[in-house]
Order: sequence, then C-alpha cells, then structure tokens
Amino acid sequence: MTAVFDGHNDALLRLWRQGQTSGDTLGSSFIKGTAEGQLDLPKARQGQMIGGFFAMFTPAPDRGGDILNLAPVDHTDALAATNAMFGIAEHLANDYPEQIKICHHANDIRAAMTDDQMAMLMHIEGAEAIKPDLSNLDAFYDRGLRSIGPVWSRPNDFAVGVPFEYPASPDIGTGLTDAGRALITACNKKRIMIDLSHMNEAGFWDIAAITDAPLVATHSNAHSICAASRNLTNRQLDAIAESGGLVGVNFAVGFLRPDGQKNPDMALEVIIRHLDHLLSHLGEGGLALGSDFDGAEMAHDLNNAGDLPRLIAAMKAAGFGDDLIRRICHLNWINMIERVIG
Repeated sequence: MTAVFDGHNDALLRLWRQGQTSGDTLGSSFIKGTAEGQLDLPKARQGQMIGGFFAMFTPAPDRGGDILNLAPVDHTDALAATNAMFGIAEHLANDYPEQIKICHHANDIRAAMTDDQMAMLMHIEGAEAIKPDLSNLDAFYDRGLRSIGPVWSRPNDFAVGVPFEYPASPDIGTGLTDAGRALITACNKKRIMIDLSHMNEAGFWDIAAITDAPLVATHSNAHSICAASRNLTNRQLDAIAESGGLVGVNFAVGFLRPDGQKNPDMALEVIIRHLDHLLSHLGEGGLALGSDFDGAEMAHDLNNAGDLPRLIAAMKAAGFGDDLIRRICHLNWINMIERVIG
C-alpha cells in the first residue's frame, strides 16, 4: 500500500464539537474509532494514512444548525476553541505517544513514519484566534503551530475569505488588511506555512506579492472543472507553479463535481480529472492531497480515510505511475514542509 500524508482534515473540530475536551473522553474516539467520523486512527491505519495537517477551525455560532454560516467570529471565542482543539491534540500525543506525534519539522514526520505513528502537523484555519497585533503568535508557534490559513470563508481582521458560491469567480471582495500583511511577513520570518485555500482572489494576489515562500493551497481544486468560488483559476495555478508551490486536492464533492452539487453519488474519475488538470499546470512536484475529512461531504467511494486505497487504485487505472503516486500521496507534502517550515 502507498502511504498518505494529507493536507487538511477537521478531526479536531469533530472531537471538540462532540465535547471530547476533558477527562477520560479527551479525544478518545480518535484512538478507538467511531462510526460517524471520517478520520480516526483505525480508519487511518486501514487507508495507510500516516499523518497530515490537523486543522483548528472555529465555527460561527449555530444558526439553524449550520455551523458553516459566514457570520464573524469573536477573537475570545476563537481563542478558547483553538486552545481546546490544541489541547485535544496535545493530550493524544502525550497519552498515546506510540500512536500519535505532533510534528514541528519534516524530519519529525519522517521519524513518525518509521515509528508507525500518526504525524500531526498543527494548522489554524481562519486566524481569528491570532490577535491582530500578533502578540500571541509566538506562543502558538512554541506550542507547535506550523501552518495558518489567514481566513476561512468569511472576513476577519486579516483579510476577506471567499464565500461559497457556484458558479462564481473567486474574485469576490477586498484583499489583505494591514494586519494581514503583517501576519504574512511574520509567518515568513517564523517559517509558518501560509495556506491560500480560503483566500479570495484579491487576497491571493496580495500574498503572492509579499511572501517569500512558495504559494500553497492545502485543500483546493480546479476552477476550470468545477466553477465553485473556492477553487483556483488557471492563472492562480500558474502563479503557484511559478513560485514552486503546491496544491492539495480537496475531496469535497461540491468542489469537485462540474455541476457543483453536494451529491456523494460521484465517480472517483472526477478527482482524477482534477488531478490531471492540476498536474498540467503544477508539474509532478506541485500536486498532493488535501482531503477535508470530517469537514465536508465526500463521494460514496471515498467516504473516509479507510477508503484511500480506492483513490490510489483509480490513479493507477488512469495511468499514474508508482513514483508519481508516491509524490502525490506523501513525498510532495513532506518536501514542501521541509522547504517552508524546516
């Protein structure tokens, strides 16, 4: 089987929303496995998933049960939620050290692979937990934060996220604020990866103009195939390629299907179409996976991490060679992490 290092999951969000934040329940279902989750340790073992970017995302207060509504999130609420999700990850790493490792550098991931540990790289999705003056960024870094998406699909102190629209251009709203520019500069200095996946087009180009790191979108797809506002245009893909950057393909059906529908009745060949298109723009070193497990609707044939071998089989059936599959599945991510983070 081929090992998978994944660019994005929301397992910590699921555990937090389930109340697994204290006592004996702290993250327990991740270790034991659970029927409703798309990613836990048993499913990861089944699918040969050896790690990934573990996102800490703060949803807006529920409005009619929709945690993905685009209402602003208060810094205090985001800080509390992010600290709680970080605490779950730290508990898992501390109490199950043979199974879980929080990784700060690429060599930590390689060591975790050798030791058969799940490699967790800590990521904040939507930087509401970061103070606008960046005064708590160092503390998060010292704790293990190594990747930040300045926005989710809503505005905050740093930028304007791209809302969920179909069909639509990602050119919606203004770009980085002064605080956002300072955040990008600070992340470059600290070697924290910047994730472009929820940036609108103005913010994308603002970051491209000031960053000294490769452009990375951890979980995004091709706009020319699925015209969702969250996806990347060919011009954006070419800029990522020119920077030596990388895109992780998102498994969410609404960002894959040409009709933009959140319908899980979708053949895996649709993902192959996106992989082929991205490959034509990014080259073999610029393509990876960014599942969005526990954060999105997936195809029936790729419903959780245990189903990853089906995607690998679809790549092989489409003529992808073994070396390219290994690059897409884990080597490109590990190489990019080494370049950007160390």
